[in-house]
Amino acid sequence: MRKFAVAGFAIILGIWWSGTAMADAEETAVVAELVEIAVIETRHGNIEIEFFPDKAPGHVKNFKELARKGFYDGTIFHRVIPGFMIQGGDPNSKSLDKSGHGMGSPGYSIPAEFNGTPHDRGILSMARSSDPNSAGSQFFIIVKASHFLDGQYTVFGRVISGMDAADKIVSEPRDRNDNPHERVEIKVTLKGAVE
Repeated sequence: MRKFAVAGFAIILGIWWSGTAMADAEETAVVAELVEIAVIETRHGNIEIEFFPDKAPGHVKNFKELARKGFYDGTIFHRVIPGFMIQGGDPNSKSLDKSGHGMGSPGYSIPAEFNGTPHDRGILSMARSSDPNSAGSQFFIIVKASHFLDGQYTVFGRVISGMDAADKIVSEPRDRNDNPHERVEIKVTLKGAVE
């Protein structure tokens, strides 16, 4: 009888332990997802981005999916305005023909997720046309606080390292359309990913 009681207790303990281990594994996966960052590689250095999935989950998901596909690799920062921002993520910017830069998309758009995060220095926000729900792949990084954008563009992350690279990029000599004379190509990778 005692053997059965000990065996029964061991089974119950085993079930409890496996349930606790699964809950811990799920919690770890959520934490890892929250700390996943993007690394934007440029000739001026890397820019590391943390995401705000609690503020703009759809935009974070979209950016990460495009990054995983290599969508951003070979695109450029095609619009740089000192005292304001640097903009990239246009697939048309892979072409040397600048006439289509700033007009490209991934072939779809995502709904706006405006939130209360101000457009302070280092903020990552999504570019769009006059339609609030027209964002697709183009993004911009604020180099000087631009609060006139607050509530009109979706903030979905911020720079945690590499603003010196952004400052060099925004200072690039540029044409009348704010497109740098020399290409500033990017490659975007995700770091800390849980597959």
